[in-house]
Amino acid sequence: MLLCIKLGKMMDLIFLGTGTSSGIPVIGCHCEVCRSKNEKDKRMRSSIYVKSEETALVIDTGPDFRMQILHNEIEHLDAALITHTHKDHIAGLDDAKSFADINKRPFPIFANGDSAQIIENEFAYAFQSLRYPGIPNFELRKIDDQPFFIHNLKITPIPVMHYRLPILGYRIGSFAYITDASEIPSDSLKKLQDLDILVINALRITKHIAHFTLEEAIDMIRTIKPKKAYLTHMSHHLGLHDVVFGRLPKNIFLAYDGLKISC
Repeated sequence: MLLCIKLGKMMDLIFLGTGTSSGIPVIGCHCEVCRSKNEKDKRMRSSIYVKSEETALVIDTGPDFRMQILHNEIEHLDAALITHTHKDHIAGLDDAKSFADINKRPFPIFANGDSAQIIENEFAYAFQSLRYPGIPNFELRKIDDQPFFIHNLKITPIPVMHYRLPILGYRIGSFAYITDASEIPSDSLKKLQDLDILVINALRITKHIAHFTLEEAIDMIRTIKPKKAYLTHMSHHLGLHDVVFGRLPKNIFLAYDGLKISC
């Protein structure tokens, strides 16, 4: 049964994936999380779907993107926002070509300058002047930390650090999505005030060089003070969903694949 929570009049959200780069279950692993029969312990790579009355977009297109889209019966997307270009966040980008065909126009991809360059290199065939049948029809739009609009949605990029790699989170209205962060600079924290919903990464219990731990994520949530927070980008090292969820403060929840937050 999907949990539905009122976010407001503006947007519906679906967590397409809430796992880290290996997903859960991890290939070859026999830990209690990977062997769990609880569907909430089965996690595809992190991505989220955002829909308003006029606009539908996705944040990140990892290797599970095609199945996430099919499983959630999503038939329209206006754009993709990219946080960074590690493979668990862009490996499924080629499958977004279907939405260019559906929309009968190039599919917009929003990414910062470094990420845009990597996308151009790794998907070079999609940006060549010589085009052949079946090639993706993408429109790569380079962004910085300044707000921009996709139809009726104001998107505010939130610069964060993934160890030494500058990446982007995004704020849309009173919702913000931060993944793969190990640090949020003070200027970015100012952009995260007065949130109804914060989604933030919590990789595992023990320290990691490039990701928030569970304790660090909770501390960051207490600093930002959203009305509600959801944890994502979780590994099997975090523990069983029901066990971890039972220990969280009352306004913090474990996201899971297929979770809907809707008005």
